[in-house]
Amino acid sequence: MLKIFKYISISLIVLATSIASAQIKFEAKVSKKRLGVNERLRVDFEMNKDGDNFNPPSFNNFMVVGGPNQSVSNSWINGKRSFSKTYSYFLAPKRQGTFTIQQATIEIDGETYKTTPVTVTVTKAVDKPKDGNNADYIASENIHLVAEISNTNPYLNEAITVVYKLYVSPNTGVSNWREIDNPKYSDFWSQNIDIKGLKVQNGTYKGEDYRYVVLRKTVLYPQKTGKLDIEPLSLDITVEVPTNRRDIFGSRLVNQVHKTVSAGNRTIKVKPLPETGKPAGFTGAVGEFDFKVITSKSELNASESLQAKVEVSGKGNLKLFELPKINMPSSLEVYEPEHSENVRTNLNGMHGSISDSYTVVPQFKGKYPIPSISFSYFDLKTESYKTVYSDEQVISVLEGPTNTSENQDITSTSGSKQRVVESNNQFAFVKTDPNLMPIKKPRFFRSLGFWSAMFLPLLAIPLAILYRRKKQERDADVFGNKIRKADKLAKKYLSEAKKALGQKEAFYVALEKALHNYLKAKLHIETSDFSKDKIQNLLLEKQVSQATIVEFVSILKNCELARYTPITQVEMEQDYEKAAKTISAIDKQIQ
Repeated sequence: MLKIFKYISISLIVLATSIASAQIKFEAKVSKKRLGVNERLRVDFEMNKDGDNFNPPSFNNFMVVGGPNQSVSNSWINGKRSFSKTYSYFLAPKRQGTFTIQQATIEIDGETYKTTPVTVTVTKAVDKPKDGNNADYIASENIHLVAEISNTNPYLNEAITVVYKLYVSPNTGVSNWREIDNPKYSDFWSQNIDIKGLKVQNGTYKGEDYRYVVLRKTVLYPQKTGKLDIEPLSLDITVEVPTNRRDIFGSRLVNQVHKTVSAGNRTIKVKPLPETGKPAGFTGAVGEFDFKVITSKSELNASESLQAKVEVSGKGNLKLFELPKINMPSSLEVYEPEHSENVRTNLNGMHGSISDSYTVVPQFKGKYPIPSISFSYFDLKTESYKTVYSDEQVISVLEGPTNTSENQDITSTSGSKQRVVESNNQFAFVKTDPNLMPIKKPRFFRSLGFWSAMFLPLLAIPLAILYRRKKQERDADVFGNKIRKADKLAKKYLSEAKKALGQKEAFYVALEKALHNYLKAKLHIETSDFSKDKIQNLLLEKQVSQATIVEFVSILKNCELARYTPITQVEMEQDYEKAAKTISAIDKQIQ
């Protein structure tokens, strides 16, 4: 009896061991639970059985600088198979603090498994060992990203420039880079200056010889006073670090390491414009300007038209203030002005001209004075306000009716303009002799309508048969139907964006929402919380081509950047057409 109990116990232990060995495991592992803000963290999501639909956490408070890297291990030990699959990410902390890496999920054999959240503490920067043979240390000492600001204490609406330069020491190489964080310039009007090709130049950094390239040039006009932050530009760079080893031909070997560099957060202090001496008509113009009012004619006849142009030219924040309104006698009919801009932006800021062009139509004979109007601006050179005046002009209407209204003052320049026209022929357009003719009642029998009613139903039968055949052919055309369905789907999701064309912010908000709603409906997932890398991976899994994915992500980036940069109607229409084509292409390719 004792032996039987012993055998049963051993069997139960073996069975429990086999069940435990067959248990599915899915867990998160970190390289360290405490690290400096200048160090990197490796996170591994490891499973002992292959699964599908792996979803990583959002990695809040960290930047993903590498990954996901996938590795699979299969081994047989004593006839037993051991399997391991790992998704690895390399993270750089954004700031100090205690952060939790949330759960990742995966589906294995139809069941969803989740990892346990892991808590990591990020401390202040730690001193890394200065190892002359360590590639990471060499890269950190020889690669620098610098944001050079032209003026850290400007006035409100005064132009400043930010130039981003990447400095590389002569003995180090850079093979590739990508932007991780783009500055948003939320408190500035901003304009990027196009750079045609990256030119390597020689310079110095902290007194040492370096090579550098200018990556980006941006002109900023601060829109608030006080301390404003300029967000950093961050890059992930592939650095080629030479080693002491050589190949069989004697050439020095290099190690490639990934390095995250940042220009750092910069702060500028914006001065308010002085209140002393500020003119009553000042609308925010800052710079150096000329002002004039020009009329296309000084003499004309009644009912002819002339153009009166109010123009400001020079250098300054030309797009960020209002032009003064022209004053006209109330006897002149004045239409809403047409605004035009001829403005270019370089590293010195905006320069060119803006104007409002009014169409003026006189109704009566006489002389009409256009009084002088003023324009005020803040001059940065003298740090004082200046006011300039236009010349007074007179418009002579040589021929036309005479204004006989006693209450009509042709020299009045009040804002309300009501024209009274008195005439003895006010109702001349009414015809007094109608020349009416009796209408003969037509006969329906044997008329064209009679025969049409007889034979049209017979003609409709072959047309109905032909329509049915065409419909069957169309229904059988699977590829064609898929294309038509894709085009309809693109128009459906982009309808709100199309309504907002011409309204920059509303258009790009609607466009970005349409793109996310399309993915949400198509993939049955919530994409608004996903990164662009995650969206790329999802579309790749659905067998969408790389070119189409790149186009889709570029449109998402345009939606983010366009809210803070000036965009024309033509550019908005181009982005809309590009989005429609991309959605249609994804719908055709998605599996």
